[in-house]
Amino acid sequence: MQTPTIANQPAQIAPRYDDVATVPLRSGDTRSTVQQALGGTLLSWTDEGCAAGEADACQAVVGFNHEGTLSAQSVAALNTRFGRPVTIEPNRDQFSGGGELTATIGGSLAAWAGGSLAAWAGGSLAAWAGGTYAPLPQNTGVWTTLHLQAAQALAPNLGANVTVAVIDTGLDLTHPAFQNALTDPATWWDYYGGDAVPQDEGTLGTGGFGHGTNVAGIILQIAPNAKILPIRVLGPDGSGDVVNIASAITWAAAHGANIINLSLGSAQAFKGVQDAITAATKKGVLVVSSAGNNNRSAITFPASTSTKIAGLVSVGSVDAQDVKSTFSNYADALELMAPGEQVYAPAPGNLLAAWSGTSQATPMAAGALALALGQHLLTPKLTDILMNSAVNIYSNPLNKQYTNKLGEGRLDLSAFLSKASQASMLP
Repeated sequence: MQTPTIANQPAQIAPRYDDVATVPLRSGDTRSTVQQALGGTLLSWTDEGCAAGEADACQAVVGFNHEGTLSAQSVAALNTRFGRPVTIEPNRDQFSGGGELTATIGGSLAAWAGGSLAAWAGGSLAAWAGGTYAPLPQNTGVWTTLHLQAAQALAPNLGANVTVAVIDTGLDLTHPAFQNALTDPATWWDYYGGDAVPQDEGTLGTGGFGHGTNVAGIILQIAPNAKILPIRVLGPDGSGDVVNIASAITWAAAHGANIINLSLGSAQAFKGVQDAITAATKKGVLVVSSAGNNNRSAITFPASTSTKIAGLVSVGSVDAQDVKSTFSNYADALELMAPGEQVYAPAPGNLLAAWSGTSQATPMAAGALALALGQHLLTPKLTDILMNSAVNIYSNPLNKQYTNKLGEGRLDLSAFLSKASQASMLP
């Protein structure tokens, strides 16, 4: 493996495509015949579900570059030439971290002083001392609100043998906080750079640099024995391509992920990404996705499809008083809220920093699921229990205008673990 380095500019960028075509495969199709019929560049080939008739696991994806947008006539010609419907979607820069990149670094930067987050699960170090969360005291208020200490007591394995894929800007692979907390490097991938080193790159405080590092650090504060599988799909500016996100979801499901964290979103829905999520959840992988930071009565994709896909949970943000964050999107389709303001976690360069956004609320749900899976609480209704154990926040007058648009309420870690444990014992 190459040595990870932090760079102001990406070391390399993989080939990118303006549009992608999703092609349903038929008996007799080969990579060469599809390539010849469509032109473009064959990006992925999934035929494992062809015999079973599973459309989302029997398709190819082809990338195209061109000037402007493909016309209706050219799409029709493509369908005629190939002899079946082809789904054409825009690809380049359609996703961003947390939606509109309003998640920002808050507070001052400080040197990291907590050692490895995994070390706090080893028994020699006490995570809680005098009511203070020892690894990052700045988060004591957040974790007290969520009853993290009680939850970790209910789930003493602390996420052991659970893999959480963080599909994001990558992370600072050399940060001491992640020592012994990452999966085998053979499972990593950088779709933005086109190599096996998903290193967070950029300038701290600019664009998306540090976003994935923060997200991974939040998960490990809740479930410090879990393993993080880093996959990079977003560049230093925080934007990413549709085909890379779909491919990353498929990669994560194939390389041992039990949970996938998607702290990213788009204003538009994309078939390729939705198919990848559906295929992953059919394999038992749980997926959490951020609602976006536009303060709109509509949540970003793929969170917007969470009510249609079992195993996918959408997450919005509240402040320390359980009031909807000013930036958080809201909608009938939103399922869960969690604190997303000034959440401290590792930052690239052996630093500590706080970020705000629905991107920060989402990994709290991922961490909660990791605690449950670490205790082998494998009830098929685990995501439902996560939502149904939430704290009702609609009694707060400031949330009245958002009634039924903030999901089931705010995440409660200990209530979730208690209910999940009870459900797992039922016949």
